[in-house]
Amino acid sequence: MARERFSQQVMDVKHKVVKMGALVEDIIELSVTALRNQDLEAAKKVYADDDKIDELELEIEMECMRMLALQQPLAKDLRTVATALKIITDLERMGDHAVNIAKITLEIGKEPLIKPLIDIPKMAQIAQNMVKLSLDAFVREDIELAEKVAIMDEEVDDIYLTILEDIIEVISNNKETTRQGTKLLFIGRFLERIADHTTNICERVIFMVTGELKEIN
Repeated sequence: MARERFSQQVMDVKHKVVKMGALVEDIIELSVTALRNQDLEAAKKVYADDDKIDELELEIEMECMRMLALQQPLAKDLRTVATALKIITDLERMGDHAVNIAKITLEIGKEPLIKPLIDIPKMAQIAQNMVKLSLDAFVREDIELAEKVAIMDEEVDDIYLTILEDIIEVISNNKETTRQGTKLLFIGRFLERIADHTTNICERVIFMVTGELKEIN
């Protein structure tokens, strides 16, 4: 009976982690959409949505701590709870990066964008998909999926390099674009960091299943 109750608690935690991940996916999309449309009200909403992520992180953390204190899990069960705690930390930081994007959007305001936003939304879309798939791997305990998702980080890195080269070219041709160009580079960097955090999740999933902690990329 105790074992069944613990298994149900683990499943509940997994579902809450997935819920937190869905909020992170949404906030990434909202932050970049606000930038693309220069929608300042949407950018402000990112701050409020991040508060929900922080609240859910605390709720999951408290539940995991109770499980560790009362159930004293061993081996695989202990790794599962520890993995959940690590994952919510990565998800919370992704939310912070989305807030950073929204902050820059508010700083840019309504001034004309120095170049069409094509690669930044593309990066965001890949990052969102990585979040979803990494958490699918967590719930399903799917090592192969975790490894595939981690490899997607290379595509994000490649796009970031393209953004870097494009913006440096724009700035070199017009020094007045330096301020906004630098801000757009920061946004690309924040999206790159989000992808890095999903790679962390994938590494923790592999650890959860195998007991082996290794860097994938």
